[in-house]
Amino acid sequence: MKILLIAIGTRGDMEPFLAIAELLKHRGEDVCCLFPEQFRHLAEESGFDFKTLDSKFMDLLNTKEGKAAMGGSSNFFVKAWAMIKLAIKFKGVNKELVRRQQAVIDQVQPDRIVYHSKAVYPVIWSKSNPGKAIMVSPVPYLHYVPGHSHLGFKAINMGTFLNRLSYKLADFGLIKTIQSSAKNTGNQLSGSEIKQIMSENTTLYSISPSLFAPSDSWNGNPKVVGFHERDKTVNWQPTPELEDFLSGHQKVLFISFGSMINPQPERKTQILLDVLNRHQIPAVINTSSGGLVEPKTYDSNRLHFVNQIPYDWIFKKVHAVIHHGGSGTTHMGLKHGLPTMIIPHIIDQFVWNRLVEEIGAGPLGPDISHLGAKIETQILDLISNSKYQENAKRIGSQMQAENFQNVLYEEIIK
Repeated sequence: MKILLIAIGTRGDMEPFLAIAELLKHRGEDVCCLFPEQFRHLAEESGFDFKTLDSKFMDLLNTKEGKAAMGGSSNFFVKAWAMIKLAIKFKGVNKELVRRQQAVIDQVQPDRIVYHSKAVYPVIWSKSNPGKAIMVSPVPYLHYVPGHSHLGFKAINMGTFLNRLSYKLADFGLIKTIQSSAKNTGNQLSGSEIKQIMSENTTLYSISPSLFAPSDSWNGNPKVVGFHERDKTVNWQPTPELEDFLSGHQKVLFISFGSMINPQPERKTQILLDVLNRHQIPAVINTSSGGLVEPKTYDSNRLHFVNQIPYDWIFKKVHAVIHHGGSGTTHMGLKHGLPTMIIPHIIDQFVWNRLVEEIGAGPLGPDISHLGAKIETQILDLISNSKYQENAKRIGSQMQAENFQNVLYEEIIK
């Protein structure tokens, strides 16, 4: 089959689709990836055909408004205003994204489309291609789960009535977005038609059932099909300096904000470094997209900075991890049995933060806009509390025993 994978978002949104692409390619399917331009190298390095969604979406996240909206500002009004301005700018970018999706789909003529929830054109395409578009979500609570509101409302329990209402409001907003996108691409769809298509399209949660169990209220659709990852060490080798650092220390802490950015990376970094310095804690710190930065001077005998590192390599070699709480990073840390503390920036990261605390794999972390002196107690608790390690290893053993590759493959090609 010719299968087109469409993902919009940050690096963490691409990884589940790259893992699925590897599985499909291994099974002999013809795979094409449609991602933002910034992730061309990820697809092409893995040998996949690549089509571009241009760079404007990611460029928008790197603006002043984007950094503030993604959790950087502690001032509610500054953050709210940034989100409004970002939404206005995104409206024009989204029109281009939808038209690009339409053009590539018309060009590729896929037998199946596997799409991210931010990619709305596949829903429109589904009207004339029923059963051929499959949504994959690496984040939970897009469908009603008793005791939880919709992800957009941080999945907190607001009571049965408000919980159900939150899902209806989220679906209403999505239907209106799809309806507007349909008009912009020369299609006419009523709200009831879109609602029907959304209910009939298969939704696959690429999440471990050890962390997010399917709800009895779903009646068979959607499905939880486990966490899937690719080997990211294929084209990567550690430096001798990194290997020497790791071999020279015990109980190393790994810190990363992944693709997340913020307006004050120097200040955020220094808050963490002050704690590490006071307690002589060895750490590998990943600067990645710039949410953390390497200072001009620091103790290189105890701190080691990297700007890119495969988590599936480093997680085998460290004692505990502090990160932003992306779905993939959370899964990988727990799968490797690592005590975890999350410093959430946006949306689903707050959910993973609460979940890590609930399963006893680490303390509840502060959100990025309130990162301050209290982090010291939490870091010391993270690295010294043996219960966190016991619980993380228990969850990790469960996750390692899971194997949903055949289930995922069959759901896509059926």
